[in-house]
Amino acid sequence: MASKVEEELRRLSVEIRLLEDTAQALQSRTNMVNAVITDLTYANTTLEGLKKNEEGSELLVPVGGSSYIRASLQDPDRVIVGIGAGVSVEKTMKEAKAIIKKRLEDLEKTKVALQQRFAQVAQKINEDRAKFEESVTVLRKGTMPKNV
Repeated sequence: MASKVEEELRRLSVEIRLLEDTAQALQSRTNMVNAVITDLTYANTTLEGLKKNEEGSELLVPVGGSSYIRASLQDPDRVIVGIGAGVSVEKTMKEAKAIIKKRLEDLEKTKVALQQRFAQVAQKINEDRAKFEESVTVLRKGTMPKNV
């Protein structure tokens, strides 16, 4: 009887560890998705602001580290958009905004799916921990649990 309970404890311990690693990976992916969503939202807001400017308008362009350079807007309807793998193409303002909107929609769907999967994993971790605690109690008392 004790060996059965000990075996169940080992199995649950390994499963909990794997589930915790999975939960951590899901949380990390969610954080990355959130960072990209923030970046794309910032890009979308910037493009919205550019619509109000005319050709030749002076802009402050961020270069990092809270530093900016002054620049002159040359063609407010043309935007260079990254399409992946370090490749960028020139699009109209409308096309660029549509691309960003589509990416944001896709990322929101991905985020929801990751959150749902994380909730499932967290629930399974809690269930396994409860079984683990029950098995530990059984092992200490020397009685057999009902569901093992």
